[in-house]
Amino acid sequence: EVQLQASGGGLVQAGGSLRLSCAASEFTFDDYTIGWFRQAPGKEREGLSCVRYIDGTTRYADSVKGRFTISRDVRSSAVHLEMNNLTPEDTAVYYCSADPWDRYGRECPGTITAFGSRGQGTQVTVSS
Repeated sequence: EVQLQASGGGLVQAGGSLRLSCAASEFTFDDYTIGWFRQAPGKEREGLSCVRYIDGTTRYADSVKGRFTISRDVRSSAVHLEMNNLTPEDTAVYYCSADPWDRYGRECPGTITAFGSRGQGTQVTVSS
């Protein structure tokens, strides 16, 4: 299991932006898919976006397409989620997760919540 750590959450006003980061401890992602999902109070987990680390292929859920951008930094072995034009409906705990491309990774973002490795979440709060 990959040990992941998400960071970058915080409090932001509606219309603002945040950049989340995901790093792995003592692991290189190779042919893994790294994904982000969120969970708001009283709601189901929602897969948001994913990137195939080896070639940078990205995918997005319709709910965030055009507002969120996922990217990988091969020098630091990190994955980032740039979130723009945030609304109060984006308030949630955000998690990064990982799974081999050949298992659940290739079917993301629909499979992100089933990924085998995930880290501690980071809280994102958007005020109106």
